[in-house]
Amino acid sequence: MRLASLPIEELPGTRSQTIKRLKSLGIETIADLIRHVPFRYDDYRTVKLVSDLREGDQVTVQGSVTSTRTVRTRNKMTIQRVTLADATGSIEMSWFNQPFVLNILTPGRQVSIAGIVKRFGSSLTLEPKEYEVLQNNQSLRHSARLVPVYPAAYGITSRLIREKILTVFDQLLAPGDLAEFEFLPEKIRNKYSLASAEETYRRIHFPETADDPEISRRRLAFDELFLTQFSSLLVRKEWEKQKVGNPLDITSSDKKDAIYRFINNLPFKLTGAQKRVIDEILIEMAREKPMNRFVQGDVGSGKTVVAAVAAFATWLNGYQTVVMAPTEILALQHFSSFEKLFVPAGVETGLWTRNYKQLDPANLPPVIVGTHALLTQKITFDRVALVVIDEQHRFGVAQRALLKEKGMNPHLLTMTATPIPRTVALTIYGELDMSVIDEMPDGRLPIKTHVIHEKKRSDGYRWIREQILNEGVQAYVICPLVEESEAETMQSVKAANREYEYLKTQVFPDLRIALIHGKMKSKEKDAVMTAFKNHDYDILVSTSVVEVGIDVPNATIMLIEGAERYGLAQLHQLRGRVGRGNKQSYCFLFPSKGSNPYSERLRFFAATTSGMKLAEYDLEHRGAGEIYGTRQSGTEDLRFASLSDLPLIEHTRAAAESLLSEYTAERFPALAERISLLRTSRIAKD
Repeated sequence: MRLASLPIEELPGTRSQTIKRLKSLGIETIADLIRHVPFRYDDYRTVKLVSDLREGDQVTVQGSVTSTRTVRTRNKMTIQRVTLADATGSIEMSWFNQPFVLNILTPGRQVSIAGIVKRFGSSLTLEPKEYEVLQNNQSLRHSARLVPVYPAAYGITSRLIREKILTVFDQLLAPGDLAEFEFLPEKIRNKYSLASAEETYRRIHFPETADDPEISRRRLAFDELFLTQFSSLLVRKEWEKQKVGNPLDITSSDKKDAIYRFINNLPFKLTGAQKRVIDEILIEMAREKPMNRFVQGDVGSGKTVVAAVAAFATWLNGYQTVVMAPTEILALQHFSSFEKLFVPAGVETGLWTRNYKQLDPANLPPVIVGTHALLTQKITFDRVALVVIDEQHRFGVAQRALLKEKGMNPHLLTMTATPIPRTVALTIYGELDMSVIDEMPDGRLPIKTHVIHEKKRSDGYRWIREQILNEGVQAYVICPLVEESEAETMQSVKAANREYEYLKTQVFPDLRIALIHGKMKSKEKDAVMTAFKNHDYDILVSTSVVEVGIDVPNATIMLIEGAERYGLAQLHQLRGRVGRGNKQSYCFLFPSKGSNPYSERLRFFAATTSGMKLAEYDLEHRGAGEIYGTRQSGTEDLRFASLSDLPLIEHTRAAAESLLSEYTAERFPALAERISLLRTSRIAKD
């Protein structure tokens, strides 16, 4: 039976409770257990005699147990004390509340104990970390080696996992059994000097040298990036074989003239970057294969109007456009923006979200705006030729299947305001063609950004009040970023509540202040945002986990508390919520008390307005995992690889491209199986 399908219940000498706890770690099969690799190693390779021990040594000591005893303390704890002796002397060690240790380390037994040498009074003691009984012809498992430390969970220790993995290799595996883990062709392994899968897993669980773990992790990182990129290239290849369900005429003179008039009648002049991206989109939409394009541009760079031109061209052909946003607030914003652009051209726009169903499902308008729930609604889309997706970075296999179920094979246009370095974007979105809007519209004043020392907080508040009262502008106050667990979200909400009460009663009692956070109901949030946009409030206090997505041109001040907690890309996103009109806008960064207000990172942010430069700085200094996050980038498949390892990304990209032309599932069955598993996993997560 193959390891991939051999259930974990087949593991010899394992209780049902242990099986249950292994499954809590996602270990369902023997193969899963083998893939459960260490996250670090304790180096106990140095074996010393007792007489050679020195304070601070991290060592293994071997000898005979000469005595054991249990000591009870006043607070009802127990201490298990064991004395070990070799030919040169003896040393004592202690365990706390672990009476079972004395059942194993009994007097007279030869044992091997690993730990750190500490000084207690005038004597040296060994603080034990690992122990085991010395037995004839049995290799050591927990001492005198690089000892792997595994991700564990309640009721199942790293030591137990280590023993179970040893059991697999000692009792279940025969030579060659790990060959089923191999999916990289030999020519790629040879070209990039990669160990075989069998050697990789043996080295990572049983390293003999300090280099073995790193060599193994490099192979596993290569595997991850290669699979991600090769899968994307296959999707692109499959996509390019398809034909659009509703072909468009973009090139005939009447259509070109109508598009030209629409652009000329816009209330603003397009930038060169917008014109370039529009040309790229229209050229692709005129082809028979469906477009699959990814457009990125800073907040305020004009992505919406680019999408609007594409939607207008679709309408000219008698077909529909569906525009999907991840939140209802953003859907409302897009509806408002598209409606303003399309009313003069006579193009009807409709809205469909959970709380706003302004559509007749039997008579849909040419442009339909809503959330991603549109795909799951019982709406018949029979004339859709373009789908625009905003800020949904992994619109994947599952969503495309839903489109096909609804009889659509449209052009896809995905947009994001998150600045992503090109090499990283090619990894995450390798199946997409990319366009970048790298120019801001004329008349936009650069946002002035300042890091404010705590000593100048009162001066800052005074200046903000003067701006609001004298200039009639509005301000955002963003409370510190907190990760989105239930407990931490509540902390963020409490912080916003406290800040709201403080500003309302102590700082700006004469101003109108509103509060918005993630625990409010959608209708409540929408009501507050609409009131703020209508200038019913002067200041909006918000948690940073809430998408403050509606354009409020009159809001010119962004105050960010705990600024050092954010990535630069996140700060840039928040800063982009002001500067939407023709007034000078400002962003004030207030670091937390005790943090460095003059940090290089915050100073770099204050001096830089390019989102791409900020993302590249963050990538270099913080790593991709902290910037793009698994939910944002869809990189939860990467356990070993880093998106900041640009050389490895380039190597795996080249390897994937070199294999694409000769790949078939029949010729490379192991690779085909891994690609299938990867896609199945992603569909489940989507």
